Amino acid sequence: MKYMLLIYETPDTRELFTGAEGGELMGRVGAIMRELTDSGELVGTQALADPSNAKSVRTSGGSPAITDGPFAEAKEHLGGYVIVECDLERALDIASRWPAVRTGGMEVRPIMDVGGAEM
Repeated sequence: MKYMLLIYETPDTRELFTGAEGGELMGRVGAIMRELTDSGELVGTQALADPSNAKSVRTSGGSPAITDGPFAEAKEHLGGYVIVECDLERALDIASRWPAVRTGGMEVRPIMDVGGAEM
């Protein structure tokens, strides 16, 4: 089964990774990524740019309306993702060890296959 681990951050999360303890935190991320690569469980991963660079598209008055970024009052924002192929217990283990969990959080979502049986 494939799982998408959605990495949620607060405005302080990335500052932690570049601050005094940033090297240790990045080392922990690197270790997890090596583990996933070596085991063949890593499918893909990507960090996302700051939400100030984002646009949202929603319907307003029957037409698409484009606005800047996600809502500014949100306490957390989607900062990136990791896709793994493993069982749920393993996906939850990976998420619980991810360093950004201490400031934001991580959502573990199964990825539907073409048949959609996971709905």
